[in-house]
Amino acid sequence: MKEVKNVFVQVIEKPERKVIIKRGKEAKDYWKYCEEVGCDVWGLLTSIKSISGEPVCLWLPPKYMKPGTSEYVQGVEVAMDYTGEVPEGFEVIVLPKCKYVMFQGEPFEEADFGEAIQQIWDAAKKYNPQVVGLCWDDANPRIQLEPMGTRGYIELYPVRAI
Repeated sequence: MKEVKNVFVQVIEKPERKVIIKRGKEAKDYWKYCEEVGCDVWGLLTSIKSISGEPVCLWLPPKYMKPGTSEYVQGVEVAMDYTGEVPEGFEVIVLPKCKYVMFQGEPFEEADFGEAIQQIWDAAKKYNPQVVGLCWDDANPRIQLEPMGTRGYIELYPVRAI
């Protein structure tokens, strides 16, 4: 029998917030995004004080996309009253207050990050938010946090009341 891995699931709420983002052209995932805009975006984002303590990757729903830009973006969530610098080539979008189902895998060896990501994707596909009175919300972005082996891989899927 294959070793069983745990996925921790909890509902969290994020406040209305600004997100400073860098758009790609066609990217639907991290690797394509890095090909389009480079991998140095993350380092710049870590220098901006965020409300969550770290940058985020987002899969934007159509209403947040601009023609000729990617679904997948990197950014940093900041408070609504943020008036700091917006780096050249970046822009600010506003996301509403939203509930998310947060999926967090077990810690993993850094070399196994692909398997850790797939484990969360598989768990999310099987999860039924109706058991807690919610349904998936395709009007808000899905959020990916940096895969860190020491804490496990984390993704947040938007939900709303049924």
